[in-house]
Amino acid sequence: MKREGGTPRLRRALSGVLSLASVALHVSAYAQPPPDTRSARERAPIDLTGQWVAIVEEDWRWRMVTPPVGDTSSLPVNDRARAAAAAWDLERDKAEGNLCKAFAGPGLIRQPTRIRIDWEDDDTLRLEFDAGRQIRRLEFTSQAPIERALQGYSEARWSRQTQSRGVFGQRTPPEGGSLVVRTTQLTGGYLRPNGVPFSERTTVKEFFNTFTLPGDAGAWLILTMVVDDPEYLTTELVVSSQFKKEASRGGWNPRPCDIAPPLRAPAPTPADPFAAAASRP
Repeated sequence: MKREGGTPRLRRALSGVLSLASVALHVSAYAQPPPDTRSARERAPIDLTGQWVAIVEEDWRWRMVTPPVGDTSSLPVNDRARAAAAAWDLERDKAEGNLCKAFAGPGLIRQPTRIRIDWEDDDTLRLEFDAGRQIRRLEFTSQAPIERALQGYSEARWSRQTQSRGVFGQRTPPEGGSLVVRTTQLTGGYLRPNGVPFSERTTVKEFFNTFTLPGDAGAWLILTMVVDDPEYLTTELVVSSQFKKEASRGGWNPRPCDIAPPLRAPAPTPADPFAAAASRP
């Protein structure tokens, strides 16, 4: 039987490629770093500790004042949420002791607030807010199940982008990083102080990133929040909040949950979307 002349060369080439791939896989597997047993504090790629003040340069009309009843502008809410927002009553919330619903979960980070971030222990970050005197704990290790609460249960992890280059999987050490947080077990509350609701089925993902500007501009914290609520939202709500690090811990102003009366103006309409913006109480 006649054998084609190119077949042995092809087989040798394929054999070489397979051998090289085998070596590459072996080297890559061998190069995997051992499990990191350090605490979350020791592994932190960025420093979030200190006092941060919210810089409100967007959505002012929904964050610095209480919007009119029924104002759900720019939120991807469904008809059920709009009906609940239209039926919101501040005096009823006061009478029922529900003012802190505006300081729950995703609503809290949009308050004009200061945040003090400290390590409570080696695997727990403690976030204290002067707005509403609220406290959140970001857990880097698994905890026993908790009951639903205003701030829910927050799982945290550091994220660092490691790059692999070349056939041998050579790794480039990452620079910096970010904090990723996932919060569940919420009791439900308000996305805005005028009673736009979120439900206890809500899941909140947060991404904490920091950077430093030259000169006196200082250190900044950018917190991007992704809210998923199958009960009241038609799609994910994505918002970003900015905080500036303060050199001292002065200016701290802890205050109880309280909501100013809503603007006495009709809710915006498609024909007049900024009707409430020029109104005053």
